[in-house]
Amino acid sequence: MRRAWFLPVLVVVSGSAAAAGLFFRGSPGAAAGLLVVFVLLAGLNSTLIFPRSIDASEAERRSAIDGRPVVFWRPGCAYCLRLRLRLGRRAHQLHWVDIWRDPAGAAAVRAANDGNETVPTVVVAARPHTNPDPAWVRQQLSRRP
Repeated sequence: MRRAWFLPVLVVVSGSAAAAGLFFRGSPGAAAGLLVVFVLLAGLNSTLIFPRSIDASEAERRSAIDGRPVVFWRPGCAYCLRLRLRLGRRAHQLHWVDIWRDPAGAAAVRAANDGNETVPTVVVAARPHTNPDPAWVRQQLSRRP
């Protein structure tokens, strides 16, 4: 849990320090603008914009029932963010597993990627696909039963 929020908190603290420096130098408008930018960056790197994560066993169970792909991801991953943003509203049709919150999910990703925790790893029909093109993932959603 702590790892998932480390990067966003670090971004906000850094932005606050930089904004405080600008504020005390007599630029309150620039300080406010900078702080807003850092808060937005923290939000993009947090778990807030991703659909609610479930654990790997629950995701596999649900995927077996409804045929939806499972996405293994972690906060702060630019490729995960790219996938999430490009999927748009359709992202809620997938089962998302945060590997920093679920050790079994991290183990599944390592098993699929030669011991590396490379994300996003998307599992479709029990076959893992590492960092797939978002258009391909959308296609898989269209093909499911």
